[in-house]
Amino acid sequence: MTSRDLAGLLAEPQRLRAFAALVLGAGSVPEVAASAGLSVREAAVAVRRLRDGGVVRGEDGHGGGGGLRVEAGRFRELARARSAENRESRESREAGAAGDPLHRSVRDGRIVHLPARKGRRLPVLEHVVERSFGAGRVYGEREVDELLRAWCEGGATDHVTVRRYLIDECLLRREDGRYWRP
Repeated sequence: MTSRDLAGLLAEPQRLRAFAALVLGAGSVPEVAASAGLSVREAAVAVRRLRDGGVVRGEDGHGGGGGLRVEAGRFRELARARSAENRESRESREAGAAGDPLHRSVRDGRIVHLPARKGRRLPVLEHVVERSFGAGRVYGEREVDELLRAWCEGGATDHVTVRRYLIDECLLRREDGRYWRP
C-alpha cells in the first residue's frame, strides 16, 4: 500500500468516520456505528474495506469490546517508505543536476531508457548489476530473466536486450545456462 492508496481508502467519508471511531477506541462494528454516527450496515462495510486495505486488523464478534484495532505499524511502514522515496527522488535530482546518465535512464528502480551510446549505456548497466547480482553467486537463466524483467517493466527496453548487453560488456559471465558476476 502506498500513501496514495491510503488517501484513497480514507477519502470516502463513511470510511474516514469509521476509521476515526476505531482510532478513538471502538472495537466492534456496533461501537464504530455508534461512535461514527453510521448505521451498523454502513459501519460494517466501512470496517471491511479498511480491513481489506490493511489498516484495520482483528475480528468483530458484533459484541462490545470486539477485537478490531487500527494497524499502527502500517502507518510507520508508509512513513518509512515515503521517506525513502523522498530521499531517492532528491538523490535522483541531484544526480541529474550533475549530468549523470542514470538520471535520464533509471527512475524508481526501472530502466525507462537505455542509451544507444556505449559511454552512456555502461553506467546504467553497471547500476543494474550492482543492485541485482551478488558477487560470487551463480544464477540460473530464469532467475536472471526475472531480475532483469523487474528493471525493464514499463520501459522501452526488454530484458533480453539488457541481458545481452551485460554479457557483451563482461558485466555478467555465462556458461551452460548459468550466470555470475565476474
